[in-house]
Amino acid sequence: MADDILFLFNHDAPHQVAHIAGIARAMVKTGADGRTVTCAVATPAIRARVESILGPAAGQVAWYDMALPGWLEAALALPNKVAPVRRLMRLRHHAGRINAARVVVSAERTCLSIREGRGKALFAYVPHGAGDRMVSYHPEKGGFDLILVSGHKTAREMVARGVAPAERLRVIGYPKFDTIDLAQSKRLFPNGNPVLVYNPHFDPLLSSWYDHGPALLDWFASPAGQAYNLIFAPHIMLFAKKLHVSLEYRTARLRPDIAPHWQSAANILIDTGSAALVDMTYTLAAHAYIGDVSSQVYEFLVRPRPLLFLDAFSHDPRSREGAYPAWQAGDVARDAAGLAALIPGAWQRHDAFRATQEAIFADTVSHQAGHPAVQRAAQALRDLAAGRGAIGPQA
Repeated sequence: MADDILFLFNHDAPHQVAHIAGIARAMVKTGADGRTVTCAVATPAIRARVESILGPAAGQVAWYDMALPGWLEAALALPNKVAPVRRLMRLRHHAGRINAARVVVSAERTCLSIREGRGKALFAYVPHGAGDRMVSYHPEKGGFDLILVSGHKTAREMVARGVAPAERLRVIGYPKFDTIDLAQSKRLFPNGNPVLVYNPHFDPLLSSWYDHGPALLDWFASPAGQAYNLIFAPHIMLFAKKLHVSLEYRTARLRPDIAPHWQSAANILIDTGSAALVDMTYTLAAHAYIGDVSSQVYEFLVRPRPLLFLDAFSHDPRSREGAYPAWQAGDVARDAAGLAALIPGAWQRHDAFRATQEAIFADTVSHQAGHPAVQRAAQALRDLAAGRGAIGPQA
């Protein structure tokens, strides 16, 4: 299908799906200028997740299975525990089909490794999140023909850092929000105590989990901590592997496991792998957020509430990370004891942070009444496919 718009769902985990599946749904509903919308999926589980977002539109798209031969899947099982070799091999194995599309839409940059040069398939990038890590502005992202970003913050930084010129950027809003009922707030505990969600990242240098997370969960399991409810909802990749390797920082660490006494604590809900980690169930249900560098903080800020951060890396000489705007919108501690001491007064201090939270959210996530992000993205992709002039940033 040399004239289709192909949405690439190549990750083994489902956390990227909602960032582009809603756009595919919008293209089916509003039209793709006569082009076929194709969803290329890595696994049956990923396809099921995509179908859940597409709804009835799932019957109107073409499906492409990116499975590898069984012998190759088996051979890659062990090395895949350390590096994303299956993901990379799927791209290589199916490169011909991917490059035959008119437009390839991806939530990660790995697909650029198999593009056959400009003038063939056009590659569009939709970041899976709106975070502030250095990797968000990786220079390789300049290889995309079009970058669809959630807000002016990311567009501004991409231009300032020389990642991409303004004419290859378009501000569209946050497509994931259009796939979720943002008014929901599930009751996950039988008592009325405050609920906090702890959302550590997986990066072995930047994440708070390796050095401070276990002590924080110990505190919540203690008599003092039992005055609060905790949802332990890490980035879904943290418990996908035991050994985590950072290519950016050339470091690796073994992930601490879950202790039995945390699992038995009535005030602690532990989830290390369900769909609730990626569908905003926990960020919408919590009264306060504990994190480090995950972009999910901006999903939490769809409703302003107290933020608490564990800084595990700013004093590390290896860090090349800059300032984190979200850290200006909440309390920051260097260890678990310091963070625990901040919890009781977090709600009283929130008024001092509310204006900052609203400002950084507005800068990070563009909103246009009556123009959902998925529709704005679909129009940008139609323009790209049709070659309708410069793309350019739009509010």
